Amino acid sequence: MSDFTVIAEGLRFPEGPIAMPDGSIVLVEIARGTLTRIVDGESSVIAKLGGGPNGAAIGPDGRCYICNNGGFQWIDTGTLLFPGEEPENYSTGRIEAVDLETGKIDVLYTHCEGQPLRGPNDIVFDQHGGFWFTDHGKTRPRERDRTGVFYAKADGSFIDEVIFPLEGPNGIGLSAAEDELYVAETTTGRVWAYQLSAPGRVHAGVGDRRDGGRLLSGRPGYFLFDSMAVDAKGRVCVATIIDGGITILDPNGGDPEHIELPDIVTTNICFGGDDLATAYITLSSTGQLIAMPWDCPGLPLNFLNK
Repeated sequence: MSDFTVIAEGLRFPEGPIAMPDGSIVLVEIARGTLTRIVDGESSVIAKLGGGPNGAAIGPDGRCYICNNGGFQWIDTGTLLFPGEEPENYSTGRIEAVDLETGKIDVLYTHCEGQPLRGPNDIVFDQHGGFWFTDHGKTRPRERDRTGVFYAKADGSFIDEVIFPLEGPNGIGLSAAEDELYVAETTTGRVWAYQLSAPGRVHAGVGDRRDGGRLLSGRPGYFLFDSMAVDAKGRVCVATIIDGGITILDPNGGDPEHIELPDIVTTNICFGGDDLATAYITLSSTGQLIAMPWDCPGLPLNFLNK
């Protein structure tokens, strides 16, 4: 088990951490329905979004862009908290933008070409100011949604479903040169790499899949993938559920690694601190945000670290 420091406790299923330049951490609490700021271990609510705020990223206008999955039924054991199926009060998924100073919430997207967003999950901005996001879908007692990956503009003027279908798409990230897009599938425990031909466009027909996806070399066993971050070595660092921790995959074919952590529902990772050499990780079922040193810096994020 790796050494780490607990930064905050008592959170209600935290995800989507963002290490801000001032040293604070902005994250979502899905079960609480909030965007939350952590300063010196203390939490304060920036905005009450309702539904299920999930992935988060800072956009070109300084607002925090949220993938809101619409919420879950919750399974609370008293010590651990787990997300369940689509709740009775579910309406739709949505993309929201939050002013970090005022808490003002704007809803940017609820549909794409007439198709409702079901469970937007994770988000990453490119250098052009557009963003990629996954729609993980929702699960019901006898069925679950077929979903994909979208590209949208931050001003609410354009959205396109670029990749469809995938099996529970979750984490999403970009290579340093932004010539590859990485997408994690939760249920298969796979990460796909897509060559990009232009902003919001994948180069189809060049990978293992018809849509252009190239399978990254993974590791054996049963596990589920959640969200991700890319480090300065180009490695894709994927939060991993079941055998909780961080799985590290090399897009160039190096051996995979796994860093074990004490929560079977390890969900998100981001980089911050001096030289971006600290990994901040959400241990969601136990409600913790932790920090641990990384062996190299994280990849700087557009509109946050650059």
